[in-house]
Amino acid sequence: MNNKIRCPWAGDTQLYQDYHDKEWGRPVRDDRKLFEMLILEGAQAGLAWITVLKKRETYRTAFDGFDPYKVALYNDAKVEELMANEGIIRNRLKIKSAVTNARLFLDVVEKHGSFDKFLWAYVDGKPIVNRIESMEDIPATTPLSDRISKDLKKLGFKFVGSTIMYAFMQATGMVNDHMVDCFVYEELA
Repeated sequence: MNNKIRCPWAGDTQLYQDYHDKEWGRPVRDDRKLFEMLILEGAQAGLAWITVLKKRETYRTAFDGFDPYKVALYNDAKVEELMANEGIIRNRLKIKSAVTNARLFLDVVEKHGSFDKFLWAYVDGKPIVNRIESMEDIPATTPLSDRISKDLKKLGFKFVGSTIMYAFMQATGMVNDHMVDCFVYEELA
């Protein structure tokens, strides 16, 4: 697999290549996985994605497998426990936002039946397929990520700015931003 053409950002790091090859840009319909990516993309704000990838397994343990029902019940003592966990990004605002977002995530699920239905309605249930020919062609935000960000903020979600939401859309396959010469682009086409 290492001689396949990948998006340049996947680089030579096995962790990045595995993430690129098996996850990034592949449509995610599972609510728990969507919740995980929402929390991890928010945790990444201001940091390199590789930092989050290296800590993801610890995050999964620390945040009860990203079960939004459990995370929604976290109290101040649990936040302090998480702040002491060196295996995650110890930013109080990001940790507290995960709890807030879990509660709001469950509100969305209750109202719409699933977070999947709510979110994928923005793209009529199918990924937006872009024709990316160079890294410079990849936007940081789009009018759609602006809209999703604005809507989530109105609901009270935290760490859901437009740049974070566009990265979330890419990660969960709502948009296919693989380079046109990348082997994954063809797999998803």
